[in-house]
Amino acid sequence: MFQIGKTIVSEEIIDKDFVCNLNACKGACCVDGEYGAPLEESETEILVDIFKDVKPYLRPEGVEAIMEQGAFVKGEDGEWETPLVNKSECAYVVYSKEGITKCGLEDAYNDGATKWKKPISCHLYPVRTREYSEFTAVNYHKWEICDPACSLGEELKVPIYKFVKEALIRKFGKAWYKELEEVAQEKAK
Repeated sequence: MFQIGKTIVSEEIIDKDFVCNLNACKGACCVDGEYGAPLEESETEILVDIFKDVKPYLRPEGVEAIMEQGAFVKGEDGEWETPLVNKSECAYVVYSKEGITKCGLEDAYNDGATKWKKPISCHLYPVRTREYSEFTAVNYHKWEICDPACSLGEELKVPIYKFVKEALIRKFGKAWYKELEEVAQEKAK
C-alpha cells in the first residue's frame, strides 16, 4: 500500500494486469451477483434526473425494475446501488446482438442523450474505492469471472491503473493520476 494525498492505494493496482475480455466473459460483472452497482450519493440524483433520457435505451425488464424499485436502491449494507432485474442483472444492462452486456446509461451518453457516462464504480472496475473518515481506500477487486481479463491484460502488458486511467482521473483528478504514474515508474526501476 502507498499513499497519494488522502488515498491509500493497493500496490496491486500497479502490479496486476487487466483488460476486459468481453468475448470471453460476456460482461458477466453486470449480471452476476446479488447486488447492484455501488453508487455515490451524488449519483442517485443523476439517475433520477436522466431516467427519461435513458429509458429508450433500456430493456423493458430494466424499465419495469426501475419503475417498481426506483432509479436506485439501498443495499443490504446500507449503501446506494443500482436496482436489479431477477435479483441478478443490473436494471441498466442491455445486450448486444452477440449476447454481450452493455450499459444502457453509457449507450445514452455515447449518443449524446445525457452528459453522464455511468456510475463511477462501473467505470473504475476492477478498482473499488471505499470512503473512510480520513482517507479513501483504492483497491483491486479480484473476481474469478474476470480471469480472462487478467490473462488478456498479462498478454498485452497493461496494468490495472492504465486500463482504468480515464476513470481514475474522473474520480481523483489529473494531478493524482500523474502521482500514481510516478509511483509506478519508481517501482518499476
